[in-house]
Amino acid sequence: MSRADARALFAAARHCLDACDPDDKVALTAAYAARFAAGDLPLDPDAPAPEPIRMPGRPERPKLVHPRELPRRGLGSPDGRAAFIHAIAHIELNAIDLGWDAVYRYRDMPAAYYADWVSVAADEARHFTLLRTRLRDMGFDYGDFDAHNGLWEMCEKTAHDGMARMALVPRVLEARGLDVTPGMIVKLRALGDEATVSILETILDEEVAHVAAGSRWFRWFCERRGVQPEPTFRALLSDYARAVLHGPFNIDARAAAGFSEEELAALQAVADD
Repeated sequence: MSRADARALFAAARHCLDACDPDDKVALTAAYAARFAAGDLPLDPDAPAPEPIRMPGRPERPKLVHPRELPRRGLGSPDGRAAFIHAIAHIELNAIDLGWDAVYRYRDMPAAYYADWVSVAADEARHFTLLRTRLRDMGFDYGDFDAHNGLWEMCEKTAHDGMARMALVPRVLEARGLDVTPGMIVKLRALGDEATVSILETILDEEVAHVAAGSRWFRWFCERRGVQPEPTFRALLSDYARAVLHGPFNIDARAAAGFSEEELAALQAVADD
């Protein structure tokens, strides 16, 4: 594994983004997050401008396919449950890179912004490890099932604009976990899979804070640009998210993550359109 030897934050973020092996990505993320928390990973005002967005480092497996090509499996079989856990693990691995790209790509932001997204990346790395360990306990591993690339594709579409990124990646795609995870917990508990339930409860609780970070910095961008958050969010949903927005929505969790009543209504309207 390469050492976490970058001397400044943007270089550290690039290092984590480029790591192909999931174990390397997780270990580097934990090491750099610890260094950042200790004040040992400064912002470099002379850092080169961010490179154009590209696919982050990825292992050879899983194979990435269109979402329609992923087979539908029930949770009742061991393969079906493993495929579900694998899908969540894949989201969490992507989310590590989403956190680091938010750090790397958007410059001249307040210190609290970088603290938020370094912390998110570290949380996502921990979530991925919990899920991969669970897969291994079940006789499977990450890469055993195909996956899709929807999260990163939205990351690419919003690379040019931090406001769009904050509105659409944490608050639309990642927030989908707030909507669907409670129902999955109920189903897995009914099947007696308390080990997976415990992991999902941890992830659900911590993802509220991640989505809230998206809400906070989306509003920061709106204030700086002199635009109103609600109509701006509605316009961004219409421009970018029609094809990926599905209800029903977890109103309580989304409210806790910083959605206003008007924004929740906008989500519903676009999903129903």
